Amino acid sequence: MTASTFIIADDHPLFRGALRQAVSGFDGEQAIIEAGDFEAARKAASAHPEADLLLLDLAMPGVSGFSGLMALRAEFASLPIVIVSASDDPTTIRRALELGASGFISKSSGIDDIRAAIQAVLEGDIWTPKFYHGGQEQDPDVADLINRLRTLTPQQSRVLGMLGEGLLNKQIAYELGVSEATIKAHVSAILLKLKVDSRTQAVIQLGKINMAMVA
Repeated sequence: MTASTFIIADDHPLFRGALRQAVSGFDGEQAIIEAGDFEAARKAASAHPEADLLLLDLAMPGVSGFSGLMALRAEFASLPIVIVSASDDPTTIRRALELGASGFISKSSGIDDIRAAIQAVLEGDIWTPKFYHGGQEQDPDVADLINRLRTLTPQQSRVLGMLGEGLLNKQIAYELGVSEATIKAHVSAILLKLKVDSRTQAVIQLGKINMAMVA
């Protein structure tokens, strides 16, 4: 391999270390950027447009479940994102792939499997655990919801995730460095796209996607 750039986004230092060890096993030089929360991961992706791969934990400070994946997938369309999670049931894996992940690595995987997954994705393949056998979303309402969630802009996905964390409009505005009026406009657009009447209903819809996950 030639020189590669990897972003490792996980809030557990020990697991970031394990992923760093796995990545360091490849031939050639590696630039490895670590992030301990969602905002740091987003900033790392923005600062390193040459990155070859982002390894993303689903459960990190600053994000609610799949909303982080949706926001990053929309903002950095050409960056392959591999989910690394302890929640590795078939439903979670399938929904991660449907929302744009290039692969899924279970946190119970050994170093060799993690390296194999990274190599496969770098070569353009989709990687899933051996026990995962694919399949379609069984709930038609959830399948429709996933399609609607895909229409959100990066900022709308981020706002929805922050709504899911219980933040008020003024808190979201502060975190994102925009006006409260801008956040209100984003919320209105989210409600329209998700076909709901209130922010509470929007959070409930997001919860339907995340319900398979174990924190």
